[in-house]
Amino acid sequence: MASAVLTAAAPVAAAAPARAAERPEAAVSGCRSVARLLAVPEGGRGADWLREALQVAVALELATIPPYLCGWWSVGDRTGHAARLIRRIIGDEMYHMGVVCNLLVAVGGRPRITDAALAYPGPLPGGVRDGVNVYLSGLDRPFVRDVMMAIEAPEAPLARGIGNSPGIGRFYDDLLAAFRSTAPELSARGQLSEHIGSDVLKPVTDLDGVERAIETIKEQGEGTTSSPDDAFGDDYPAHYYAFGEIYHGRQLRQEEDGWRFTGAPVPFPDARPMARVPAGGWPDPPKRVQDLLDRSDTAYAKVLSTLEQAWADGDARTLGSAVRAMRALEGPALDLMETGIPGAPGNYGPQFRPPRA
Repeated sequence: MASAVLTAAAPVAAAAPARAAERPEAAVSGCRSVARLLAVPEGGRGADWLREALQVAVALELATIPPYLCGWWSVGDRTGHAARLIRRIIGDEMYHMGVVCNLLVAVGGRPRITDAALAYPGPLPGGVRDGVNVYLSGLDRPFVRDVMMAIEAPEAPLARGIGNSPGIGRFYDDLLAAFRSTAPELSARGQLSEHIGSDVLKPVTDLDGVERAIETIKEQGEGTTSSPDDAFGDDYPAHYYAFGEIYHGRQLRQEEDGWRFTGAPVPFPDARPMARVPAGGWPDPPKRVQDLLDRSDTAYAKVLSTLEQAWADGDARTLGSAVRAMRALEGPALDLMETGIPGAPGNYGPQFRPPRA
C-alpha cells in the first residue's frame, strides 16, 4: 500500500513549496505548538491537554477553508468535474471543523474560532507541515500543488519531501490515543447537529463516536494513511487524490505497479486570474476595491463570530446563520476577482483578514 501511495504522490514530493516567512510556528492563541503538545508524555495528556489540542485542530480545519473557497470561486464553470471536486472538499472541511468543535465542547471546552483564524499567507497552525506556505489566489496548477495538495498530503510522501515537523495524521492519531487513555466523560450539551456538505454533524457521546469522527477526518482528507483503494469506498477520492486529479489532468486509477493519474481526462478549468494576496493584504487599492475588501472582511468576521456563538450557545439555528453569512462572502469576492490590479498582472481577490489583524 505504501508503494502505491508513493507512486501516486511522487510528483508532489519532489517539489517542495516555498517556506512561509512569518510566525515560525503559526501559533494558535493560548496553545502550544503541535510539536510541544506531542512532546508531553502520555501520562500528562489529560482533559486539559485534549482541550488545548482540539483548539489547535479547530485552527487547522479552519485554515483550509479560505484558500479552497478562493480556488472554487475563481472557476468560471462550476459544473465541471474539477469544480465539483473542490466544492465537495469545502463541504468536507466545514464538516471536519464542526466535528472538532463538537469534540472540544464534549470535553468541557469552547471553540475560540475568531482567535483561530489564520492570517494569509502563512504556515499551517500549530507548526505542522513545516515548509507549507498557505496563500490565497485563484486556481492554477502551482496553487493546486503548493497549497491544496501540500495541505492534504498523506504522511508517507510528506516524509520524503518536507522536513521533520509533525504531520497532521500523527496529531490526530495522538488525539485519539489521548481520548482512549483518558476516557473523559463526554457531554452532549452544547454540541450541534446539522447537515454540512454531504455529511451530518452529530453529537459525540462515547469513545466509539470519537474514533469514527477522527477516522473520518483522516480518511476524507488531511492525515490519511490509507491507500487510494481504501479512499474510494464512496466513489469519491480523498482530498489529496482529488486535488491530484485536478493537477495532473487525469483521474486516478489502479495499474499493475500502483496507482497513477492515467484515467479519464480532468480538464483544468478556466479560472479568473486572482493574484496571490500579499502579506498584510492588498496595498493602496482604489476606493471601489477597498469598499469591496471592507465588505468581504466584515462578512468574514461575522462568519467567525457567529460560528463561535453557535457553539457557545449550543444553538444549531445560529450555526445556520453562520452558513448563510458564509454565502454572503461570495458576492464581493467575485467582484474583486473581476477587477484588475493597476500596473500589475492578475486581479484582486478576497484577503480573509482576521478581525485581530
